[in-house]
Amino acid sequence: MVRVASDTDEGMSGDLLQHAPVQLFQPLGAWGLSSISPFCIKLETWLRLAGVPHEITVADPRKAPRGKVPYVSINGALLGDSQLIIEHLTEARGILIDAELTLQQHVWSHTLRKTVENSLYFHIVHARWIDPAGFAVYRSVIGGMMPAPVRLPGPYLIRRMVRRHLHGQGLGRYDDADRTILAAADAEALQLALAEAPFVLGDQPHSVDASLYAMIASILAFPVESALKTLFSRDEFTGYVARVEARLAGE
Repeated sequence: MVRVASDTDEGMSGDLLQHAPVQLFQPLGAWGLSSISPFCIKLETWLRLAGVPHEITVADPRKAPRGKVPYVSINGALLGDSQLIIEHLTEARGILIDAELTLQQHVWSHTLRKTVENSLYFHIVHARWIDPAGFAVYRSVIGGMMPAPVRLPGPYLIRRMVRRHLHGQGLGRYDDADRTILAAADAEALQLALAEAPFVLGDQPHSVDASLYAMIASILAFPVESALKTLFSRDEFTGYVARVEARLAGE
Protein backbone atom coordinates (compact mmCIF):
# COMPACT_ATOMS: atom_id res chain seq x y z
CA MET A 1 0.00 0.00 0.00
CA VAL A 2 1.22 3.49 -0.81
CA ARG A 3 1.43 5.40 2.45
CA VAL A 4 0.40 9.06 2.21
CA ALA A 5 2.09 11.31 4.71
CA SER A 6 -0.26 13.00 7.16
CA ASP A 7 -0.05 14.57 10.57
CA THR A 8 -3.55 13.47 11.53
CA ASP A 9 -4.17 9.94 10.28
CA GLU A 10 -2.35 7.95 12.95
CA GLY A 11 -4.52 5.16 14.24
CA MET A 12 -7.16 5.40 11.51
CA SER A 13 -8.51 1.96 10.71
CA GLY A 14 -8.60 0.59 7.17
CA ASP A 15 -12.38 0.36 7.40
CA LEU A 16 -12.70 4.07 8.08
CA LEU A 17 -10.35 4.89 5.24
CA GLN A 18 -12.37 2.69 2.93
CA HIS A 19 -15.80 4.11 3.69
CA ALA A 20 -15.35 7.61 5.09
CA PRO A 21 -16.44 10.46 2.79
CA VAL A 22 -13.79 12.30 0.79
CA GLN A 23 -13.62 16.08 1.09
CA LEU A 24 -11.59 17.61 -1.74
CA PHE A 25 -9.93 20.96 -1.10
CA GLN A 26 -9.02 23.03 -4.14
CA PRO A 27 -8.90 26.67 -5.32
CA LEU A 28 -11.83 28.19 -7.15
CA GLY A 29 -12.13 27.86 -10.90
CA ALA A 30 -12.09 30.31 -13.79
CA TRP A 31 -12.70 30.33 -17.57
CA GLY A 32 -15.14 27.45 -17.25
CA LEU A 33 -12.69 25.20 -15.35
CA SER A 34 -13.61 23.74 -11.97
CA SER A 35 -10.28 24.93 -10.52
CA ILE A 36 -7.41 27.14 -11.64
CA SER A 37 -5.04 24.31 -10.65
CA PRO A 38 -4.46 21.58 -13.27
CA PHE A 39 -3.60 19.09 -10.52
CA CYS A 40 -6.87 19.82 -8.75
CA ILE A 41 -8.73 19.25 -12.02
CA LYS A 42 -6.80 16.00 -12.39
CA LEU A 43 -7.84 14.72 -8.98
CA GLU A 44 -11.44 15.85 -9.29
CA THR A 45 -11.67 14.22 -12.73
CA TRP A 46 -10.23 10.98 -11.40
CA LEU A 47 -12.66 10.92 -8.46
CA ARG A 48 -15.55 11.35 -10.88
CA LEU A 49 -14.30 8.78 -13.39
CA ALA A 50 -13.63 6.31 -10.58
CA GLY A 51 -17.04 6.90 -9.00
CA VAL A 52 -15.65 8.06 -5.64
CA PRO A 53 -18.23 10.21 -3.79
CA HIS A 54 -16.72 13.50 -2.68
CA GLU A 55 -17.47 17.05 -1.65
CA ILE A 56 -15.51 20.08 -2.82
CA THR A 57 -14.40 22.84 -0.46
CA VAL A 58 -12.33 25.94 -1.20
CA ALA A 59 -8.77 25.21 -0.12
CA ASP A 60 -6.67 27.06 2.41
CA PRO A 61 -3.08 26.27 1.28
CA ARG A 62 -1.80 27.15 4.76
CA LYS A 63 -3.52 24.00 6.03
CA ALA A 64 -2.44 21.74 3.19
CA PRO A 65 0.03 18.90 3.65
CA ARG A 66 3.28 20.12 2.06
CA GLY A 67 1.62 23.51 1.53
CA LYS A 68 0.21 22.45 -1.86
CA VAL A 69 -3.18 21.84 -3.44
CA PRO A 70 -5.09 19.67 -3.95
CA TYR A 71 -5.52 17.87 -0.68
CA VAL A 72 -8.30 15.79 0.81
CA SER A 73 -9.75 15.13 4.22
CA ILE A 74 -10.92 11.60 5.00
CA ASN A 75 -12.48 11.32 8.44
CA GLY A 76 -10.37 14.29 9.55
CA ALA A 77 -7.09 12.99 8.13
CA LEU A 78 -5.45 15.35 5.65
CA LEU A 79 -3.78 13.68 2.68
CA GLY A 80 -1.80 15.59 0.06
CA ASP A 81 -0.41 15.22 -3.47
CA SER A 82 -2.84 14.31 -6.25
CA GLN A 83 -1.03 11.15 -7.33
CA LEU A 84 -0.47 9.83 -3.81
CA ILE A 85 -4.14 10.44 -3.03
CA ILE A 86 -5.10 8.45 -6.15
CA GLU A 87 -2.74 5.61 -5.23
CA HIS A 88 -4.05 5.60 -1.67
CA LEU A 89 -7.72 5.54 -2.61
CA THR A 90 -7.17 2.96 -5.35
CA GLU A 91 -5.76 0.48 -2.87
CA ALA A 92 -7.82 1.37 0.18
CA ARG A 93 -11.13 1.23 -1.71
CA GLY A 94 -10.44 -1.33 -4.38
CA ILE A 95 -10.89 1.13 -7.27
CA LEU A 96 -11.08 -0.79 -10.55
CA ILE A 97 -10.66 1.96 -13.13
CA ASP A 98 -7.25 0.55 -14.21
CA ALA A 99 -7.76 -3.05 -13.14
CA GLU A 100 -7.82 -4.57 -16.63
CA LEU A 101 -4.72 -2.81 -17.95
CA THR A 102 -1.77 -4.91 -19.04
CA LEU A 103 1.70 -4.38 -17.65
CA GLN A 104 2.68 -2.63 -20.88
CA GLN A 105 -0.32 -0.31 -20.59
CA HIS A 106 0.57 0.53 -17.00
CA VAL A 107 4.09 1.42 -18.12
CA TRP A 108 2.74 3.54 -20.98
CA SER A 109 0.28 5.29 -18.66
CA HIS A 110 3.00 6.11 -16.16
CA THR A 111 5.32 7.46 -18.85
CA LEU A 112 2.64 9.62 -20.46
CA ARG A 113 1.45 10.96 -17.09
CA LYS A 114 4.99 11.94 -16.16
CA THR A 115 5.36 13.73 -19.50
CA VAL A 116 2.33 15.93 -18.96
CA GLU A 117 2.93 16.53 -15.25
CA ASN A 118 6.70 17.09 -15.32
CA SER A 119 7.04 18.81 -18.68
CA LEU A 120 3.81 20.18 -20.11
CA TYR A 121 2.67 21.52 -16.72
CA PHE A 122 5.62 23.92 -16.55
CA HIS A 123 4.70 25.39 -19.93
CA ILE A 124 1.29 26.16 -18.41
CA VAL A 125 2.97 27.82 -15.43
CA HIS A 126 5.13 29.93 -17.71
CA ALA A 127 2.17 30.98 -19.86
CA ARG A 128 0.24 32.15 -16.80
CA TRP A 129 2.89 33.61 -14.54
CA ILE A 130 5.79 34.79 -16.73
CA ASP A 131 4.40 35.65 -20.16
CA PRO A 132 3.37 39.34 -19.84
CA ALA A 133 0.02 38.94 -21.61
CA GLY A 134 -0.79 35.79 -19.65
CA PHE A 135 0.17 37.32 -16.33
CA ALA A 136 -1.97 40.39 -17.00
CA VAL A 137 -5.00 38.10 -17.10
CA TYR A 138 -3.91 35.61 -14.45
CA ARG A 139 -2.96 38.19 -11.82
CA SER A 140 -6.52 39.53 -11.73
CA VAL A 141 -7.90 36.02 -11.21
CA ILE A 142 -5.39 34.93 -8.58
CA GLY A 143 -5.49 38.33 -6.86
CA GLY A 144 -9.24 38.12 -6.56
CA MET A 145 -8.82 34.93 -4.52
CA MET A 146 -6.49 36.57 -2.02
CA PRO A 147 -7.35 38.52 1.14
CA ALA A 148 -7.79 42.26 0.55
CA PRO A 149 -4.47 43.37 2.17
CA VAL A 150 -2.39 41.28 -0.29
CA ARG A 151 -4.70 41.37 -3.30
CA LEU A 152 -2.53 43.82 -5.25
CA PRO A 153 1.04 42.90 -4.25
CA GLY A 154 0.41 39.17 -3.78
CA PRO A 155 0.48 38.07 -7.44
CA TYR A 156 3.72 39.98 -8.06
CA LEU A 157 5.41 38.41 -5.04
CA ILE A 158 4.35 34.93 -6.15
CA ARG A 159 5.46 35.69 -9.70
CA ARG A 160 8.94 36.43 -8.41
CA MET A 161 9.06 33.04 -6.66
CA VAL A 162 7.66 31.27 -9.72
CA ARG A 163 10.30 32.87 -11.92
CA ARG A 164 13.06 31.55 -9.63
CA HIS A 165 11.44 28.12 -9.56
CA LEU A 166 11.18 27.91 -13.35
CA HIS A 167 14.80 28.97 -13.66
CA GLY A 168 15.81 26.17 -11.31
CA GLN A 169 13.55 23.68 -13.08
CA GLY A 170 15.10 24.71 -16.40
CA LEU A 171 12.25 25.94 -18.58
CA GLY A 172 12.74 29.53 -17.42
CA ARG A 173 16.23 29.55 -18.94
CA TYR A 174 14.96 29.29 -22.53
CA ASP A 175 13.72 31.95 -24.91
CA ASP A 176 10.26 31.82 -26.47
CA ALA A 177 11.43 30.04 -29.62
CA ASP A 178 13.15 27.22 -27.73
CA ARG A 179 10.27 26.83 -25.30
CA THR A 180 7.94 26.43 -28.26
CA ILE A 181 10.17 23.71 -29.71
CA LEU A 182 10.01 21.82 -26.43
CA ALA A 183 6.24 22.23 -26.13
CA ALA A 184 5.78 21.14 -29.74
CA ALA A 185 7.61 17.88 -29.01
CA ASP A 186 5.18 17.18 -26.14
CA ALA A 187 2.20 18.09 -28.33
CA GLU A 188 3.34 15.79 -31.13
CA ALA A 189 3.82 12.84 -28.79
CA LEU A 190 0.44 13.40 -27.13
CA GLN A 191 -1.28 13.82 -30.49
CA LEU A 192 0.02 10.39 -31.50
CA ALA A 193 -1.15 8.95 -28.18
CA LEU A 194 -4.70 10.03 -29.04
CA ALA A 195 -4.66 8.95 -32.67
CA GLU A 196 -6.00 5.42 -32.27
CA ALA A 197 -8.95 5.60 -29.87
CA PRO A 198 -11.33 8.00 -28.10
CA PHE A 199 -9.22 7.88 -24.94
CA VAL A 200 -5.56 7.16 -24.27
CA LEU A 201 -5.98 3.40 -23.80
CA GLY A 202 -9.10 2.63 -25.77
CA ASP A 203 -12.82 3.23 -25.65
CA GLN A 204 -12.93 3.87 -21.89
CA PRO A 205 -11.12 6.53 -19.83
CA HIS A 206 -8.54 5.47 -17.25
CA SER A 207 -6.47 7.24 -14.60
CA VAL A 208 -4.03 8.61 -17.16
CA ASP A 209 -6.89 10.41 -18.88
CA ALA A 210 -7.50 12.46 -15.74
CA SER A 211 -3.97 13.90 -15.97
CA LEU A 212 -3.99 14.44 -19.70
CA TYR A 213 -7.43 16.02 -19.71
CA ALA A 214 -6.53 18.36 -16.84
CA MET A 215 -3.46 19.75 -18.61
CA ILE A 216 -5.00 20.11 -22.08
CA ALA A 217 -8.22 21.63 -20.76
CA SER A 218 -6.19 24.11 -18.70
CA ILE A 219 -4.28 25.19 -21.81
CA LEU A 220 -7.35 25.54 -24.02
CA ALA A 221 -9.47 27.38 -21.46
CA PHE A 222 -6.89 30.06 -20.65
CA PRO A 223 -8.17 33.18 -22.50
CA VAL A 224 -4.82 34.36 -23.86
CA GLU A 225 -3.51 33.37 -27.27
CA SER A 226 -0.04 31.85 -27.27
CA ALA A 227 2.14 29.40 -29.16
CA LEU A 228 1.29 26.81 -26.50
CA LYS A 229 -2.44 27.26 -26.99
CA THR A 230 -2.05 27.08 -30.77
CA LEU A 231 -0.23 23.76 -30.47
CA PHE A 232 -3.09 22.27 -28.46
CA SER A 233 -5.93 23.74 -30.50
CA ARG A 234 -5.71 20.85 -32.97
CA ASP A 235 -8.79 18.71 -33.50
CA GLU A 236 -7.24 15.73 -31.73
CA PHE A 237 -6.98 17.71 -28.50
CA THR A 238 -10.22 19.68 -28.65
CA GLY A 239 -12.10 16.51 -29.52
CA TYR A 240 -10.46 14.63 -26.67
CA VAL A 241 -11.41 17.30 -24.13
CA ALA A 242 -14.98 17.23 -25.42
CA ARG A 243 -15.14 13.44 -25.07
CA VAL A 244 -13.87 13.48 -21.49
CA GLU A 245 -16.31 16.24 -20.56
CA ALA A 246 -19.17 14.35 -22.21
CA ARG A 247 -18.25 11.27 -20.18
CA LEU A 248 -18.17 13.32 -16.98
CA ALA A 249 -21.49 14.95 -17.81
CA GLY A 250 -23.04 11.51 -18.23
CA GLU A 251 -21.82 10.13 -14.96
